[in-house]
Amino acid sequence: MSERTATVTRETAETSIECALEIDGDGEVDVDTGIGFFDHMLASFAKHGLFDLRVECDGDLEIDDHHTVEDVAIVLGEAFDEALGDRAGIVRYADRKVPLDEAVVGAVVDVSGRPRFYFDGTFSQAEIGDFTSDMARHFGESLAMNAGLTVHLEVVAGENAHHEVEALFKALARTLDDATRRDERRSGTPSTKGTL
Repeated sequence: MSERTATVTRETAETSIECALEIDGDGEVDVDTGIGFFDHMLASFAKHGLFDLRVECDGDLEIDDHHTVEDVAIVLGEAFDEALGDRAGIVRYADRKVPLDEAVVGAVVDVSGRPRFYFDGTFSQAEIGDFTSDMARHFGESLAMNAGLTVHLEVVAGENAHHEVEALFKALARTLDDATRRDERRSGTPSTKGTL
């Protein structure tokens, strides 16, 4: 069984990022983006998806959180794409609903190679600490576009943005874990086209 790992770096005038990902991990986490709540979300993502994840990001936080969150999602998406390779033998599709107290988020993922992103819902508060709530939506979009995923996310219920955003990261993680798992019955790529 080949290891599904990747290390991706990205340097721009706005951020400097190094990311290491192991899809078949234990949920080991070492992240530092300079945004406490975002670090908490990435740790939650890795822990609940059972991905080993290391992220170091030095971003232009004196401006705001946008470039840091977006660029980390880009790099993480690239890492998933690289680690999945030709996607042979994977389950491919998955869906989950994840609650956190009063909040519920639904996620549907197709590891299709065709990047698309759809979002339905609103967040109850505009900011959570130094994290802009809508950046959770943008994180999902940037991850999907760079990992070659079709992703549908829906905030079904909630009264607290912390709960809503955390449920979103957990739902996306659980769904990605399900969809990227190896299916013992399948040896080739899960597509009638023979490629994803």
